[in-house]
Amino acid sequence: MTVDMAKRYQPFDGMGFAEAFQRGTQIYGADGLSEANTSYVLDLLYSNKNGAGMTILRNGIGSSLTNPYDLMKTIEPTDPGSPDSEPTYDWQGTVKPGFGLDSGQLRVTKDAVARGVQTVYADAWSSPGFMKNNSNENFGGYLCGVTGINCDGEDWRQAYADYLVQYLMFYKQEGIHIDYVGFLNEPDLNVSYASMLSDGQQAADFLEVFYPTLQASGLDTEIACCDGSGWDQSRERIEGIQAAGAENTLGLVTSHGYESYPNTPFDTQHKVWETEWADLNGEPTLAWYTNGSSGEGLTWANNIHQLFAVSNASAALYWIGADNTTTNSALILLDGDTVHVSKRLWAFGQYSRFVKPGATRIDVSAPDAPALNMTAFENSDGSVAVQIINNGDNTEDVRVAGLPLHWRTKVSCWLTNNDHDLTYVPVGRFGRGGVHASIPPFSMMSLVTSC
Repeated sequence: MTVDMAKRYQPFDGMGFAEAFQRGTQIYGADGLSEANTSYVLDLLYSNKNGAGMTILRNGIGSSLTNPYDLMKTIEPTDPGSPDSEPTYDWQGTVKPGFGLDSGQLRVTKDAVARGVQTVYADAWSSPGFMKNNSNENFGGYLCGVTGINCDGEDWRQAYADYLVQYLMFYKQEGIHIDYVGFLNEPDLNVSYASMLSDGQQAADFLEVFYPTLQASGLDTEIACCDGSGWDQSRERIEGIQAAGAENTLGLVTSHGYESYPNTPFDTQHKVWETEWADLNGEPTLAWYTNGSSGEGLTWANNIHQLFAVSNASAALYWIGADNTTTNSALILLDGDTVHVSKRLWAFGQYSRFVKPGATRIDVSAPDAPALNMTAFENSDGSVAVQIINNGDNTEDVRVAGLPLHWRTKVSCWLTNNDHDLTYVPVGRFGRGGVHASIPPFSMMSLVTSC
């Protein structure tokens, strides 16, 4: 196996998850989790010592009129009557009793930042219903004012742009900087929960209003688009934005991994993030490997590898970090005061503990080892992390050549499989010939150099 430090690919921005739709309230005891286990869960998600070391948080911008569990309340619950009328924003009205502002997400965000999260992404599933042609936050519908949508002559694009900027301002008042803001979520799907449809041209129609509005606000938040339900759906919308000449208004291209599997890289000048993906339909499991099912940790290790090595993504986010659920929709499953840690968490941790924002993916190859999937990254401090996934049923003995080794270099190995959860294991040996390691069957190992 050979690392080529000179052959460089995309930058790395981080790994993360969301606690949207009030999932974060469960971390803080809404369903019985104790304070001690709240701290334990936060450590599992963010700690670089005994957790996954996540560095990105994705929040949802609410559009609901009320905030019972599984909804996110809007900051503009009252229809002003027309797009030109003065809006009434209600930040305090988004308080979830016992859990704070923005249906509890502000508390989640502050703790995340305090524990090392470096990037916050806020995304809207829908505009308020009164801005749409179906007058409903749910069931798709389109923003009034975009191409092909007639709302009795009303154009709500500026009002929606102002609304999103105000949300960012509320967070700024609380001492939180939102790095990226999105105005669409799965705009290819018409579903019964908060949703809003858009093609690429219609997204560009909004961007021509939103971009100058955001620029004039004085915020340095950048716009992300379009969080399509899958790689092909997102590609279609980005190509539409490009055709409309609006790509320069974006700061980030975003996609989910559901409806179409991440595949070839997008043809874009911007970094690409996978911002939501999870196993929503598979048999519930906490396991690393049993039979290769869609929720297993090894499956997700390979999904992440696909994102970085094939799709050239700069970030990978699971849907939910911790949730009171019995499904595979979360990395950590809560049940009262019991915490169940899925091996999916450690698949993410194999990357996020050792590859940090500012890193760059570098080349690594092993043409004679078809059972292995591998990636490598150089961090900004010069350290290198090599991730090796053994999908075979035999131990693979590898020698990793090409690493920047000298007399001060230290090398550590970290193993995840059915018996280990990101566990430190001794290095076989290393020297001028490279680093030697044995990768057990159906396992993942990270080799990490430090200067």
